[in-house]
Amino acid sequence: MLVASASASAAAMALAGTSAVAGATTPAEDGVRTTVHTAGRVEDGGDVLRYSWPGVYFEGRIRGTGVGIVLDDPAADYDVQVDGATVATLVTPGRTTHWVKGLRDGVHTVRLVKRNDTPWSTSAFGGFVAAPGGAVLARPAARSRQIEFVGDSLTVGYGNLSTSRDCDGEQLKRTTNVDVGYGALTARRLRADHQINAYSGLGMVRNYNGGTPEVTYRTFYDRALLNVPGDVWQNPGTWRPGLVVVHLGTNDFSTPLNPGEPWTDESLAAAYRGAYGAFVQKLRTRYGPRTTILAVGAGPFAGHVEQVVKERADAGDRRVRYWRLDDTGFDYSGCHWHYSARDHRLLADRLTSFVADLPIRW
Repeated sequence: MLVASASASAAAMALAGTSAVAGATTPAEDGVRTTVHTAGRVEDGGDVLRYSWPGVYFEGRIRGTGVGIVLDDPAADYDVQVDGATVATLVTPGRTTHWVKGLRDGVHTVRLVKRNDTPWSTSAFGGFVAAPGGAVLARPAARSRQIEFVGDSLTVGYGNLSTSRDCDGEQLKRTTNVDVGYGALTARRLRADHQINAYSGLGMVRNYNGGTPEVTYRTFYDRALLNVPGDVWQNPGTWRPGLVVVHLGTNDFSTPLNPGEPWTDESLAAAYRGAYGAFVQKLRTRYGPRTTILAVGAGPFAGHVEQVVKERADAGDRRVRYWRLDDTGFDYSGCHWHYSARDHRLLADRLTSFVADLPIRW
């Protein structure tokens, strides 16, 4: 298959709802969302969907010999998948329409997924476009199961495709792929739609090495557009996860306290437990009593997470469960000692097995 890029002016026309290719079909007349399936946190602008979180994906169906992907994104990378196979990786595509041509004439599924985290930027997707003589078909059905993953760089898939632990900024961007991270892998194995609401470097109350103390992960959790202060994601009513997996704490405790930070080891631990408990309550209020919340513990924060879960259970909330992450056999060969792609597969194996035995109300 050949992958080509249309001109910026053609992309602008497609984003505006007008096809730049004679005979092509664009979904923008009725709104992009009517012809694509997405479970991610998106802001619906009618002829364009805007988003920021990593791993946001769009799925569609077309009939014909080619499909165009309308994008406006100067920061993120994407994989394009047709009929289950990756046919292109788009590196910071900018404002353009990318074409996949040479398909057999017939019905095809197409999936676009944002590979990495770009919280400083807003991404925009203008829909799928069929090649001349083809058509954009009704969107694929949503999956009956939904899983939300909350985390930091370990959940983002930070540098998981790198062949070395030493990475510069450019290498980190190109080798981060959340779609081969443990969250996406677990969701696929459980045949579930998913959100990866993860932000590198942030913690529950303290960020990596005490950086940017004016914000934490909780500052951004409610947003769809991470770089827009005060933004609040509007759940269209279709996102009702049966499972929420929380893997936050590595940044809070992985580095020693610096002079000037407002913590002692004891007060940091107490603040972490208090904020974690409040965050779990936020999830419970948002999603209701049927959702299972899985709190992941690892390293120096495992005991604190376990204590929070015990307190919830003692208060009568038995759908908050604790899972101690088993990293036996991990090589941590991703950028800066993060999980490698192999580590993510091992973790997904173990998490999938654990989740499969939970009494989740999907």
